[in-house]
Amino acid sequence: MRNLLIGGGVHHPLENSAPSLRATLEGVGIESDVVEDVEEGCRMLAGGSYDLLTFGAIRFRMLAPQYEQYRARWALAFSEAGREALRNHLRGGKALLAMHAASISFDDWPEWGEILGGRWVWGQSGHPPFGAVDVRFAPGQASPLTAGLTDFVCNDEVYGGLWIAPDVKPLAEARPAATDGKPGQWMPVLWAREWQGGRVVYDALGHDGASLDHPVHRKLITRAALWALGRSDAEVAKA
Repeated sequence: MRNLLIGGGVHHPLENSAPSLRATLEGVGIESDVVEDVEEGCRMLAGGSYDLLTFGAIRFRMLAPQYEQYRARWALAFSEAGREALRNHLRGGKALLAMHAASISFDDWPEWGEILGGRWVWGQSGHPPFGAVDVRFAPGQASPLTAGLTDFVCNDEVYGGLWIAPDVKPLAEARPAATDGKPGQWMPVLWAREWQGGRVVYDALGHDGASLDHPVHRKLITRAALWALGRSDAEVAKA
């Protein structure tokens, strides 16, 4: 199986996440090509040779003044050719594993949020400082992605205030660990869904390699990739 991993962006260097994701997927026979340039990656995707797209980049137009210093290097107005490559990948029955800052990307393409099942809303969404977070699996949501997994703690960012599609059923939640005896609010951080023939998993965690390499998170990512690729529920739950 072949995976195209697109990552990197402001405050999210490719080298902080790509090695961990690549190694985890290689463990179940998924070989990855890694690119940082989103438009180049979409041209590669359009060739039809990839079974899975793992998208963890953070690329948007950066219109706000606080992004002025990063704009020349990282700002992106996403092309229609790139959008169509992503649509066609999924319409062809292929898989998307979207990680962490993917929900912030493509602020000029609302359909991206419909594909993921959630998106960042400027002026509403945000996250506390990077630090220890509690992660729990949603009770009552039976899924091969989370079967038998235990709640865990890792260092990460917890995105809150996202727009989330009405049909999304969160499989996991996270909150900043308690400080001064006051834990943060639980936020949805994982779900799986289908979009026009393709399977999509969004995992809002994974700011860096330490989070991605946590044993429970790593197992979760493995299962997410296999589920998105259409493996049976039994095979996913065994991974």
